[in-house]
Amino acid sequence: MAEAGLDMKKLNYSVDSCSSFSATYFPENIMKDFPADQASRWSSDSNIPPQFILLKLERASLIESITFGKYEKTHVCNLKKFCIYGGLHPENLVELLNSGLKNDNQPETFSLKHLVEGKMFPCRYIKIVPVQSWGPSFNFSIWYVELMGTQEWDAVKPCIQWYNAYREREAIRLCLKHLRQNQCLEAFECLQKRTKVQLEDPLLSELHWAMVVKGDYEATEQLLHRAVDNGLFGPYIYSQDYVPEWSRILPCIDEDPCHRPGMRGGHQMCIDTNTETVYLFGGWDGVQDLNDLWSYSVPNNTWTLLSNNTEEEGGPSARSCHKMCLDQDHRQLFCLGRYLDSQHRHTNNLKSDFYMYDIEQKKWHLICEDTAVVGGPKLIFDHQMCLDPEKRTIYVFGGRILSPAPGYPEERGLAVASSSGVGGAFLSEPQFSGLYAYHIPTSTWRLLRDDPSGSPGLGPIEMRSRIGHSMLFHPSERKLFIFAGQRSKEYLNDFFTYNVDTGEVTTVTDGTRRRDPAQIPAAGFTQRATIDHELNEIYILSGLSKDKDKRDDNVKNSFWVYNIVDNKWTCVYRNDSSREKESDSNSKMPGEEPCPRFAHQLVYDHVKKAHYLFGGNPGRSNDPKMRLDDFWSLRLCRPSQSQLLTRCQFLIRKCQFRELTEADPIRAMLYLQNNLSAVVDRTSDDQMAEFHRLTNLLFRTKEQQEEDELLSGKVDNAESTVNSSYRLRSSVFDALARFFPDYMAQPRFSLTDFVAFDKA
Repeated sequence: MAEAGLDMKKLNYSVDSCSSFSATYFPENIMKDFPADQASRWSSDSNIPPQFILLKLERASLIESITFGKYEKTHVCNLKKFCIYGGLHPENLVELLNSGLKNDNQPETFSLKHLVEGKMFPCRYIKIVPVQSWGPSFNFSIWYVELMGTQEWDAVKPCIQWYNAYREREAIRLCLKHLRQNQCLEAFECLQKRTKVQLEDPLLSELHWAMVVKGDYEATEQLLHRAVDNGLFGPYIYSQDYVPEWSRILPCIDEDPCHRPGMRGGHQMCIDTNTETVYLFGGWDGVQDLNDLWSYSVPNNTWTLLSNNTEEEGGPSARSCHKMCLDQDHRQLFCLGRYLDSQHRHTNNLKSDFYMYDIEQKKWHLICEDTAVVGGPKLIFDHQMCLDPEKRTIYVFGGRILSPAPGYPEERGLAVASSSGVGGAFLSEPQFSGLYAYHIPTSTWRLLRDDPSGSPGLGPIEMRSRIGHSMLFHPSERKLFIFAGQRSKEYLNDFFTYNVDTGEVTTVTDGTRRRDPAQIPAAGFTQRATIDHELNEIYILSGLSKDKDKRDDNVKNSFWVYNIVDNKWTCVYRNDSSREKESDSNSKMPGEEPCPRFAHQLVYDHVKKAHYLFGGNPGRSNDPKMRLDDFWSLRLCRPSQSQLLTRCQFLIRKCQFRELTEADPIRAMLYLQNNLSAVVDRTSDDQMAEFHRLTNLLFRTKEQQEEDELLSGKVDNAESTVNSSYRLRSSVFDALARFFPDYMAQPRFSLTDFVAFDKA
């Protein structure tokens, strides 16, 4: 709402009603915030549902968020789970939020759903429904509630007008759908003509006429072919969750094991999508830092050792926790940063060297011995680097500045916080690096944002620096996307963007609002992120999590997809198994997937839509020096247009087969063996089982047919055959309509869904 130019402020409300209250814990107590007063709360008289409290705003409003205040100490009556509903009338409310509170003393703010079909949704009433308290047998308590939004009439009035018109139109469309489903076609045409409300897109009306009214199955399939050719199934496909397909990339059988990278963590990888080549450099093998440079050809499935010791060839020394980026148009690799154990640090080796590798010439170039001297960052590790190919500018953000004090190299995967044995203790407050830009053609650095003071209260507008975070560049939006990480002992869960042309910082998630862990990646460390600017999607493979104290339990990988346009996270993969599925053979095991790990590397080919994962630390306490050398590809799959078309054909031909079984069983059997069998997805166990069950229809008795019709709600009268066919086709049409975009299709609900029995 603020982005729409509306002035957000605290909204006044009164308590309209509540389910119950106990003693002096009146519902009006939630209107005042007295965290030190244990009696300043509403408490229900029972924990038996339904319990609720209904708030009435002074005026109809557009509500953006709700804040719950709490008692100064944890309390068993705090709401572990709750639902919030809103609307213009208390008897007609829609769900705005389903979430829960932490059992602590910190206020929590939640965003409320306030959009319907892209339009802002007006509310006069807010209903809070407790579901579960932190104490299993205790009543529910709410200490304080604050609503933020706007009551500006110029903004609210058109929303109310639109919402009322929307409800009227949807009510008519539900009636139209009901009339057509029940073969009341004259009434349907009369209502549609009188109201001038269209039930659906003309293409779907044509599909209904061919499929349901005429029973022309050949014409129905032709219309679906037209829909596929016009890309109309695209929105449905895009709405489906990805299915991850991991494949272990195994070396050629006759390949020498020495001709591929060894075990490591804290290494770096880049990918050239033009040549489908992955580059890998450095890392920590559990004993020492490495400085070998490798390339992997995806088409040829071969590793090539470009350099066994880059330092001897004028390149960087052995290192880990560094960062690389690739300018694939100019075929140049850039390398910056590294980690050093405290006992190995001295003044001469704390310089921030900066290197470039020319892929065509196969030669390293030292760009600068110390970037700090020429306006760039000091020696850092666990930072992030991104390249803007259009302006040939490298952006470097975050990272911890190396100093003589001990550090904590989780990135390369040591089992303890410091290899010097200090165990994570600092001799001084850690320092973090800001946001820098390096212009390749002029070889110049600029400091864009310095690290703020480090106060925990500073928000993302100050761009607090961090380590173990993610940073990605979107070339079309001209923005850096920065997410999560760690600052000292604080795990960050904020998400913001930085416009590289204007310097504007925009908050996506400030990290303070409570979000369901199942709906957003948990705050963590060493996650790996990639971006597809064509699909407007960001991908994150998690690493360490802050949820547990034991490192073994922390290594739980999950894969998340963030839709930039919809501002929505989706988890498509989880793996918390602490042991890898080992195979002594060189054959790929069905269902094989990488074991959980951190300090790994992940790159993405946005052209071929494939991720590549190499190495890392499995976090095994019984083998702290263990590192991995396995190599994987990951493809995120959704059904294709042709697969959906085949699925639709299966539904259509199954319907035609059912009709044939009643008219001509012999013809039906031949149709099953030929026409229907041709569109069965034999990779789907469910569809294969359904296909086999269809043979039973050939042997049903008349009594069984009548029983099936009655149980399915079909009319048993003189026109039962006609009604049965019409209802069967209509149900198949409803299934087909779900593949089309919402704006084209009939309402998803039915009129009968809103019919309820009064209590006796």
